[in-house]
Amino acid sequence: MDHSLQRRAVLAAVHSGRTARDEVCDAGPYLTRAAEFHGEPLDVPCPVCGRQRLTRVNYVYGEALGLTAGQAKTSAELVRMDAAQEEFSVYAVQVCRSCGWNHLDQSYLLGAEPVPGQERRRNRRRTATEQHR
Repeated sequence: MDHSLQRRAVLAAVHSGRTARDEVCDAGPYLTRAAEFHGEPLDVPCPVCGRQRLTRVNYVYGEALGLTAGQAKTSAELVRMDAAQEEFSVYAVQVCRSCGWNHLDQSYLLGAEPVPGQERRRNRRRTATEQHR
């Protein structure tokens, strides 16, 4: 799911003065640290401060992930997980490490869904590499 319409509405509210900048530039220390160590730079300047390029942080969630659920993963790690894991959710967050702007950019499913009554798994339609093109 693409969250760009919501992003545009939030930015319009900030730029018009209806929403205070500190209400949207509220990245916590864990998100900022995940952006620094696990994030991937985007070729998009921060829409709030313009001082730095945004960073994408991918978080994974799913019942079959165990202790991995809730962790930040790189695109390369998502590709490996897509081939080896049962179905899981990915939440891609845009973060500005300068001002703290952050917004959920997109969410999608990866991994293989189990075939009912069989141990064999069926691949999903989209892979991690297709998501990041």
